[in-house]
Amino acid sequence: MNPDNIIPALSIRDLRAGYPGGGDIVRGVTLDQPPETILAVIGPNGSGKSSFVKTLAGLLRSREGSIEVTGEAVTSLSPAKRVMAGLAYVPQEENVFRNLTIRENLKLATEFLRGRSGVGPAQEAQVLSLFPEIGRRPKTLAGDLSGGQRQMLAFACALLSNPEVLLLDEPTAGLSPKFVSETMEAVARVREAGVAVLLVEQNVAAALRIADEVMVLVAGRKSLQARASDISNADLADLFFAKMQ
Repeated sequence: MNPDNIIPALSIRDLRAGYPGGGDIVRGVTLDQPPETILAVIGPNGSGKSSFVKTLAGLLRSREGSIEVTGEAVTSLSPAKRVMAGLAYVPQEENVFRNLTIRENLKLATEFLRGRSGVGPAQEAQVLSLFPEIGRRPKTLAGDLSGGQRQMLAFACALLSNPEVLLLDEPTAGLSPKFVSETMEAVARVREAGVAVLLVEQNVAAALRIADEVMVLVAGRKSLQARASDISNADLADLFFAKMQ
């Protein structure tokens, strides 16, 4: 139940998924994420975090359960149609075209978005205002950007679809501490622009600094969902390493 009658940006019920020929990796996850929030999904290595976010994006087929974006069912939709329904995704790797310029990457990101409400010059201007460090360099090759700047370009390309929810799969992986901080600041700016962000992240300390809520996955199951401010390091150690019943 939602006591305030606010439709969740992202609603998931009893979600199960796995790869062909194998058992379930995502095991019955249920959650509601309010609009304009950051939900950090954390957990030990091998806990199913990336499989979970790939299932939400439609890259891994769900076996059971449902996914809704602002009340609209997307469970049976292709990845492209999920984007049209308001669910954008930035993968961990290969998320921009390094041999293309910033301008070309941004143009390519909107090629297949005809008919999506809010897509156009006004949305692009708003997105680039969030990331002025890339907006000032339209002719720069994406391959010549720093790791943090490439992540911001990937965020910008995803946000051009005017999404309700942005899925991020470990955006700080491989970045130096300086670029980790810059990337997390960019994620916070996305929330301030009115987008709900589901952030899968291995850098727990960095994620907790910007997240509103945290969900801990252990062995593909949700072991905790709570406000980020209520989570202690001791809690995380117990949850990460406790044996699943």
